[in-house]
Amino acid sequence: MSQGTLYINKSPRNFTAEALISHFKLDVKIADLEQSSEFAPLFPLKQAPAFLGPKGLKLTEALAIQFYLANLITDDKEKAHLLGSDIIEQSQILRWASFANSDVMYNIARSYLSIKGLIPYNKKEVDGCYVKIDNFAAIFDARLRDYTYVATENISLGDIHAASSWAFGLATILGPEWRAKHPHLMRWFNTVAASPIVKAPFAEFKLAEKALTYVPQKKQKAEKPKADKPKAEKKKDEAKSEEPRPEKKEKHPLEALGKPTFVLDDWKRKYSNEDTRPVALPWFWEHYNPEEYSIWKVGYKYNDELTLTFMSNNLIGGFFARLSASTKYMFGSLVVYGENNNNGIVGAVMIRGQEFAPAFNVAPDWESYEYVKLDATKEEDKEFLNNMWAWDKPVVVDGESKEIVDGKVLK
Repeated sequence: MSQGTLYINKSPRNFTAEALISHFKLDVKIADLEQSSEFAPLFPLKQAPAFLGPKGLKLTEALAIQFYLANLITDDKEKAHLLGSDIIEQSQILRWASFANSDVMYNIARSYLSIKGLIPYNKKEVDGCYVKIDNFAAIFDARLRDYTYVATENISLGDIHAASSWAFGLATILGPEWRAKHPHLMRWFNTVAASPIVKAPFAEFKLAEKALTYVPQKKQKAEKPKADKPKAEKKKDEAKSEEPRPEKKEKHPLEALGKPTFVLDDWKRKYSNEDTRPVALPWFWEHYNPEEYSIWKVGYKYNDELTLTFMSNNLIGGFFARLSASTKYMFGSLVVYGENNNNGIVGAVMIRGQEFAPAFNVAPDWESYEYVKLDATKEEDKEFLNNMWAWDKPVVVDGESKEIVDGKVLK
């Protein structure tokens, strides 16, 4: 009986799961999500990798899938090498895999998307990402100066997943000069990439010959007035003018609402620099204008699919990253409550205007969340926002209090 189906695309993020199936000959089908008709209905986020297992088991998030597949390996010695032989090794493996999956991958992906023009380019933000990437590489270098692998004395999931995360950057934005500054990381990366476990999926991988750089779009020069043309030439020009012209980039729909009296940047600075309960929140309620901004309870629709809490927090981070085109019109916070394999995502977000869709529909996964408008004149709605932005009280779900374990602020 088949042990499931893994849906992937060509991203290096899928190398680890694909390698486990191939090397250990697991009875798992590998499917290209772009050519699969059943993928989208099964996984609303439409993100790879995704895994469909026995009895309707559905897994998202690369780390969750990798740990599940590794546990299908029948060779106990190999399994112990990959997952750790005791709680200390297991924790170290999860630590390095998580570090690469969240911090390393996020900053590499953010830089890449900006440089390629897939999200608005902000030089200061990209430069900040590169600083963080260098800092993360220094942490890897410090460990790998004295050890062959990052977590244990053997190649583990921590190494394989971390190498896959770095692979995306090394193939795109981290060129030869950057690689020369990190010899220990590169020695480790090449060792992992050449290992029998991942050798097959890494076979076509190539390091970037030159780091990607941002190329601003050229502005068209205004044409000088031309002398009158003969009738025959005018007819030709009229025929050309009938050809469809490229559409101009539309302004964000919320721009049409005009400049509000409530200055959002002032609030963001107040929230960042002052104590939340005693200073920031009183300031907010004093200046908040409900005619200009509305407040929404935002909750994830598929909490039953969430596994580890740090993965849920990564999900929030990805959602916020994809909202970048709207962040100048909104502020809020989503939190993760509960515990591993029993957690959820909820929060409160303030947006310009009175409708939620114009602010949220810039993110491809916005429909994976539900939106309920809050009324600031109601004490319970006001208190919900205070709790979501202060993070100092449990979330009440079906009458049960659940501690906030993580979260992210959209600002």
